[in-house]
Amino acid sequence: MTRFLLIVCVAGLFTACRSTRPIQVAIQKKDTTSVVILNPAHKDSLQVARLLLTKLDSTRIEYSSFTAKLNVDYRGGDGKKHNVNANIRMLKDSALWISANAILGIEAMRVMVTRDSVKLLDKMNNIYTARSIDYLQEVTSLPLDLSTLQELIIGNPVFVDSNVVSYSTGSNYLSFLSIGEWFKNLVTLDLNNNLLHSKLDDVNITRSRTAQLDYANFENKKGMNFSTRRRIIVVEKTRLEIDLDFKQFDFNQPVSFPFSIPKNYERK
Repeated sequence: MTRFLLIVCVAGLFTACRSTRPIQVAIQKKDTTSVVILNPAHKDSLQVARLLLTKLDSTRIEYSSFTAKLNVDYRGGDGKKHNVNANIRMLKDSALWISANAILGIEAMRVMVTRDSVKLLDKMNNIYTARSIDYLQEVTSLPLDLSTLQELIIGNPVFVDSNVVSYSTGSNYLSFLSIGEWFKNLVTLDLNNNLLHSKLDDVNITRSRTAQLDYANFENKKGMNFSTRRRIIVVEKTRLEIDLDFKQFDFNQPVSFPFSIPKNYERK
């Protein structure tokens, strides 16, 4: 249960994935336009790559703090469905606080992530766990740190490298492929440059890890477009599916991070 809640609370904030497919196939299913391959040795290709990255960056959400209430629907490799309600508070580049409620609204877990640590209160079993930030990678098998988690939650693009190798345009979308240290990332934007889709395939072909993030139902608050519905799936040896439904959210409000450890809790 502890591992499940941690994944839902922090890692799960990744949609319908299939096995790894060539970039051309992924794009052509959206539209019949051809894929344009960029040559990094050519000046024109570099200019196109910069333009694509600028479009992606143009709707990036800039904030100092963030609060949200959301529903999380989760289906693991065993096919069983779970549902939790979560409260999130964030101070950019400083702290991420999550409280997860299980059945009947009873708080099941409280999580506190900082730049160098992960702390968990398992309130169902009276256990307190403290680990280094590396614990995120151990539990999720993903290259996660505080900054990446916060970007995932806020809806900003992650794992996008400046090495853009191809792109395609359609009647109502723009897609491009970047290749970084960890992932190949096929990014799709709408005509307003909102991030609609991100498909991640592991660069390491021996792992066959793939993830897909879909973003929908954008709401504008304080001049920022925020996706309130997300579908997330990570596939490697098993399939993890998560749907996020943000019920409330706000930016740049005062936040606190209550995290007291009861004396009767076992420490691990």
